[in-house]
Amino acid sequence: MSKSLIFKLSSLVVIVAMLGACATPAPTEAPKPTAAPAQPTAAPKPTDAPKPTEAPKASAMDQLIEAAKKEGELNVIALPRDWANYGELLDGFKKKYGLKINEINPDAGSADELQAIVANKDNKGPQAPDVIDVGFAFGPEAKDKKLIQAYKVSTWASIPENLKDAEGFWYGDYYGVMSFQVNKDLVKNIPQDWSDLLKPEYKGQVALAGDPRKSSQAISAVHAATLGNGGKLDDAMAGLDFFAKLNKAGNFVPVIGKAGTLAKGETPIVLRWDYLALGDRDSLKGNPPVEVVIPKSGVFGGVYVQAISAYAPHPNAAKLWMEYLYSDEGQILWLKGYTHPIRYNDLAARKVIPADLAAKLPPAELYAKAVFPNLKQLADAKAIITDNDKGWNKVVGADVK
Repeated sequence: MSKSLIFKLSSLVVIVAMLGACATPAPTEAPKPTAAPAQPTAAPKPTDAPKPTEAPKASAMDQLIEAAKKEGELNVIALPRDWANYGELLDGFKKKYGLKINEINPDAGSADELQAIVANKDNKGPQAPDVIDVGFAFGPEAKDKKLIQAYKVSTWASIPENLKDAEGFWYGDYYGVMSFQVNKDLVKNIPQDWSDLLKPEYKGQVALAGDPRKSSQAISAVHAATLGNGGKLDDAMAGLDFFAKLNKAGNFVPVIGKAGTLAKGETPIVLRWDYLALGDRDSLKGNPPVEVVIPKSGVFGGVYVQAISAYAPHPNAAKLWMEYLYSDEGQILWLKGYTHPIRYNDLAARKVIPADLAAKLPPAELYAKAVFPNLKQLADAKAIITDNDKGWNKVVGADVK
C-alpha cells in the first residue's frame, strides 16, 4: 500500500474521530424534582417569652430586658438599704437597666411580705410587690399558698440543690449566722454566749431585730437560743423558755433593734444576723464603736430566699431583677454587705471574688460550728413561736414594737 493511500486513510480516521468528539452528547437524565411537601410548611411562630421554668439564653435575655423596659418599673418590699448591701444593689439595677424601683415598706417582716401579695392580688399599682425576699421557711409556705410563680435564673445550676425549690418557685439568695451586736460605749463587759445574756448587768439591754410573731430574723433568734440552752432544733420551746427568763429578769427590751436604736442606747445589745451587724459597724464609723460577737455555743445559720409574686404587675422586670441578683455582679454586691451569697462556692472556685473584699470577711473558722436547720425544723419552729395560744404571746408575753 502506498504512503499516499495510508495518509488518506489516516486522515479519514482523524476526521471521523473529531466529528464524534464534536457530536452533541446524549442528554444526561435530569434530576427528579423534589417532591413537594404533603402539606404547606407552617409559618414559624414568634419566639415565646422565656417560660417560667426556663433560664433565658443570650437572645432571650435581650428580649427579657426589652420586655422589662417596656414595663418600666419594679416593686420591691422589705429591702432596707442597709440590709445585705441592698442600697447598692437597688441603685446598680436602676443604673444598668433604667427601671424605676418602688421600695415598699423596707422594714416589713417575711409574713408582711406574703400578706402584701394577698392584699394586692388585683392591684397593679406600686403597692403590689413583684418580688419578695423572705426567711427560708416562708418560701415553701408561699408556694403552698400559690402566692409565687416559678422561674429559674440562668445561673440555676450553681445554686446548691438543698437550697432551692426543684421547680423554681423559690431559691436561696444569701446566708449568715445569728450574732450579738453590741454598743461598746454602753456595754463594757461584752457577752460571749447565750447564757451571758441572763446576767443582771445586762438589765434593759437585750433586744431582737424584729417582732418574733412575724419577723423571720426574730424567729431565727428565738430558734437559735435553743442551741445555746441545751435544746435541739426540733423543738423551739427551749428558745421560748430562754426569752421568758430574759424577759422576767428585766433584761429583754421589747423594742425592735436597729442601727439607730443601738446608737441611741435604746437597745445596747441586738440579736441579729452577722452581716447586718457588721454592716452597721461600718456605717456607724465608730460612733458608737460596735463589736459583733458570734456566740461560743449555738451558732445558728440562716438562709433567705427570693421569689416572684404570682400576681406580679411587672413579671418581666421581676425576672430581670432575679437575673441581676444571681449574676456574678449581684452576688459580689451581696458579699460586700457581708452576706455569704448562695453561689459563694462557685464564685470562690472560679476565683472571681476580689481579694480586698475577701480580706474584709470574718475568718471562716467562725462559721465552722454553724448549724443550719432543715425546712421541717424551720417550719415547726415558726409554727410554735408565732402561735397565739402556745408561742411567744403565751410563753414570753412581751409586745415587741
